[in-house]
Amino acid sequence: MSKDCPTAPKLELLWKLEAERVPFIAKAVVPTLHGTFTVYGFLEKTTGKEHLAVVSGEIDARKRIPVRIHSECWTGDVLGSLRCDCRQQLEAALQHIAAHGGMVLYLRQEGRGIGLLNKLKAYALQEQGMDTVEANHALGFPDDLRTYDSAVEMLKFFGIHRIKLLTNNPKKIGALEQAGIEVERERHQMDANPNNLRYLKTKAKKSGHLLDFKEERLS
Repeated sequence: MSKDCPTAPKLELLWKLEAERVPFIAKAVVPTLHGTFTVYGFLEKTTGKEHLAVVSGEIDARKRIPVRIHSECWTGDVLGSLRCDCRQQLEAALQHIAAHGGMVLYLRQEGRGIGLLNKLKAYALQEQGMDTVEANHALGFPDDLRTYDSAVEMLKFFGIHRIKLLTNNPKKIGALEQAGIEVERERHQMDANPNNLRYLKTKAKKSGHLLDFKEERLS
């Protein structure tokens, strides 16, 4: 924490008191296609969800750390679904931290927080013509149920207060800044494809994601 920050002692005490909400459980070295990472496991006590911090290189909290906060997307991350850009974002982030150091925080909040089965129901509604937001509303959910409190707690565990956040989502930036994290945004937009173009444009128009389609390329 910077010495010139007048709220530093108060923030440090608050963070210490809150740290056990998402305690560290275990870690292991995991070789992957993108590099060798140290993976830290955390448990969110209130929900029982298991979150991961995938770390590359030495974490020096005095520096601005590259970070990607990635919400679980089973269809994209595992199946390689072309209906979203989640797998491409995850792989690009892993490649980035493998090259530059940093971490990917992998949060278990599938389908913008509605869960995998409800996400499949939303997909079925999209096949009938709805966009992603309309489908969520039809199922009785808001646009986005995700929260980033666990990500904040995980950053606290590493003593990180200044990050370079790989994101297009201003809500992530706002949530972290409100918690006392100093954020510098780095654009993290992937090429669109014919299956996810409407999805991406809906995120930009209705959810405020910072996406640029002026020089659109379809992969």
